[in-house]
Amino acid sequence: MTTTGAHQDSAGDDARSWLWWGRRRSAVLDVGLGLVSAVECALEGIRFAGESALPVPLGVLFGLIAGSVLVLRRRWPASVVLVSIAITPAEMGFLMGIVGLYTLAASEAPRRIIAALAGMSLLATLIVTFVRTRQDVASADFDPGSWYVPVVSLVMSVGLTGPPLLLGLYVGARRRLMESLRERADSLEAELSLLADRAEQQAQWARTEERTRIAREMHDVVAHQVSLMVVHAAALQAVALKDPQKAVKNAALVGDMGRQALTELRTMLGVLRTGEDGAASRAVVDVVARSGVDGSVRGVEPVPLAAVGVAAAAAAAAAAEGGPSLADLEPLVEQSRQAGMVVELMVQGEVRPYRAEVEQAAYRVVQEALTNVHKHAAGAKTWVRVAHRGAEIAMQVENGPSERDAADAGLPSGGNGLVGMRERVSALGGVFVSGPTDAGGFRVSAVLPMEVPSV
Repeated sequence: MTTTGAHQDSAGDDARSWLWWGRRRSAVLDVGLGLVSAVECALEGIRFAGESALPVPLGVLFGLIAGSVLVLRRRWPASVVLVSIAITPAEMGFLMGIVGLYTLAASEAPRRIIAALAGMSLLATLIVTFVRTRQDVASADFDPGSWYVPVVSLVMSVGLTGPPLLLGLYVGARRRLMESLRERADSLEAELSLLADRAEQQAQWARTEERTRIAREMHDVVAHQVSLMVVHAAALQAVALKDPQKAVKNAALVGDMGRQALTELRTMLGVLRTGEDGAASRAVVDVVARSGVDGSVRGVEPVPLAAVGVAAAAAAAAAAEGGPSLADLEPLVEQSRQAGMVVELMVQGEVRPYRAEVEQAAYRVVQEALTNVHKHAAGAKTWVRVAHRGAEIAMQVENGPSERDAADAGLPSGGNGLVGMRERVSALGGVFVSGPTDAGGFRVSAVLPMEVPSV
C-alpha cells in the first residue's frame, strides 16, 4: 500500500529512518507478516519439493524468498499480488495472496489495475483448486457427482479472493473519506482564521470611523458657536469703554451662544451614551430601523451595530431627538449678522419637511460654511441660498472677498471643516463641491437627496 500524506505528516522526521513506513508499528507489522508468510511458504516448499522431485533445501529456500516478499506490501502491493499469483500453482503463499490483495485494494492504485490483478488471482485460485479437488475426487472411493468439483472450486476461489478484496476497497474508501474530511477541516480552519483577521480589520476600521464621526460632530457643534463667541468677545473688548450698552448686548449674545453650544453638546453626548440612557437607545434603534441599517450587508453575516459606526446612528438619533433643522437657518444667519457679517438668505421652491438626517446635514453644511467665512474672510458679504427642488435639496454659501481692514479675530483653523462637510454629505448619498470664485471669494455647494439610501 502506498504511503499517504497523512501517514507522512504523523510520522514527522522519523519517517525517513523507516524507509517507506510512516510509523514504527507499521514496519513491525509488515516484518511480522513477512516472517509468518516466509515460514508458511517454507513449509509448503517442503511438500512442493517432494511432489516435484526437487531437493528439499531448494524448496525451502524458494519458499522463504517468495514468502518474505510480503514485507514489501506497502511499497509495491501490485508486485506482491503478482508473486502470490505466480506461486499459486505450487499451492504456496495463501497468506501472502490474501494480505497482498487486501493491501492492493486499499491502496491508491488505479481501479483497472486492481480489477485485473484480482481477476488473475481469482482465475489462478480457481484453476489450482479445480485441479486439486478433481485429483482428490478421483482418488476417493465414492463419486460425489459432476457438480461437486466446479462448485467447490468456485466457492474456494471466491472465498479466498472476494473478502480481502471487498475489505480493502472499504478500508481504502474510508481512508480517503477521512483524509478528505481532514483536508476540509483544515481548509475551514484557515478560512475561519482569515475571517477572524478580516473581522478584526473591520472592527479597527469601525473604531477609526467612529472616532472620525464623533470628532466631526464635536467640530460641527462647537466650532460655529465658539467662533461667534470669539468674534463677539473681540467686539466687546473694543467697545467696552466707549459704548457700555453695546458691550452689555454683546456680552448677552456671548452668553446665549455659550448656552446654546452647551445644550447641543449635552444632546449629542446624551445620545452617544446609549448604554446609560434607555430613551436614547430607543431613539438610535428607531432611527436605524427607519434608515434601513439592520447591521448587515448582503452576503455578510450580521454584525453588531458598533461595527457599522455607532456615531452615525447616534448622530441620526440626535437629529430625530430635536437636533438642528432647516427651520433653524434663519436664527443661524441672524447670529452671523449680529457678529457684524452681512449675510443674505434666499430660499427657493416650496418648503417641505425632509428626513431628520437630511435637515441636520443641510444645517451643518451652512453652519460650517458660515464659520469658515468668520475665520478666513472676516467682513466679507455672504450669500446663503437654499433651493427645494424635486426629490432633493441644494445649499450654497458664497462669500465675496474679505475686507482688508477687517479686524482679525485670531480664530484657529484645524483644516477639517471642508473634509467634514464632504463626508457628511457623501454619507447621505449627496454631492459636495467647494472652491474659490472668480471674484476672489469662496463657494460651498451641496446637494442632498430627499431620501437617505439604505446601508
